[in-house]
Amino acid sequence: MAGFAVEDMFLKSAAATVPIGQVMIWFGLGGSLIFAGWAVAQGQSLFPRAVVERTMLVRNAFEIVGRLFFTLAIVLTPLSSATAILQATPIVVVAGAALFFGETVGWRRWTAILVGLCGVLVILQPGAESFTALSVLAVLGMLGFAGRDLATRAAPKTMSGPVLGVWGFWMILIAGFGFSIWEGAAFVMPGVAWLPLAGACAFGVFAYSSLTRAMRTGDVSAVTPFRYSRLLFGVGFGVVIFGESLEPNMILGSAIIVASGLYILARGRQ
Repeated sequence: MAGFAVEDMFLKSAAATVPIGQVMIWFGLGGSLIFAGWAVAQGQSLFPRAVVERTMLVRNAFEIVGRLFFTLAIVLTPLSSATAILQATPIVVVAGAALFFGETVGWRRWTAILVGLCGVLVILQPGAESFTALSVLAVLGMLGFAGRDLATRAAPKTMSGPVLGVWGFWMILIAGFGFSIWEGAAFVMPGVAWLPLAGACAFGVFAYSSLTRAMRTGDVSAVTPFRYSRLLFGVGFGVVIFGESLEPNMILGSAIIVASGLYILARGRQ
């Protein structure tokens, strides 16, 4: 989670001088090359048969949506608020598991899911004068990541962590190309932005591989609560590095989301 927060910080910094689409292209290219080298060194194929299975195609589509909109969110809105909204991902995953995988979710957990989503609304404040439509970007990114996590649960076990990483970063590359066409910005050499881009690639690969290993080898109910630590790192970087302020609605909404998520996990164990 710390690695993902550092990755977000570097991407936001790079986007100050490089168009967003091109930031995603360089990030996707760098990360995929690292994972590809890792996979090839282990004698793994980058194009196993499993990549054309339905679950992988769905996973790739959600990866594109999640990466595109969350990258736009951390660049165009405060890093702290985007990170706070992202914490609703585990809550949406539980709801999706009940709706699409038939997992049993009682009325207490459904209530906690609704309360957690209300926490997102507290952060967004859709009826307030301070509301900006750009905040919805973080919500779309969160939904994309939730869909990706659900599809990962159904993904073929033959897909290794490095190969999943290659395809994950290729989706970032595709999203970057698509947004660059829509953005229409002239090509810019990164220049001094090479440093934050390299940092984003290094920490992104570290975080992606660590999370994949944790979710595949550890008990999900034990691993998932640690995902909320990303909020501390993301908010910390937002305040210290980018001079963001903590609004009362963001603090309250974050507390509601985290409390709901932890309650859902506790009920799930029971």
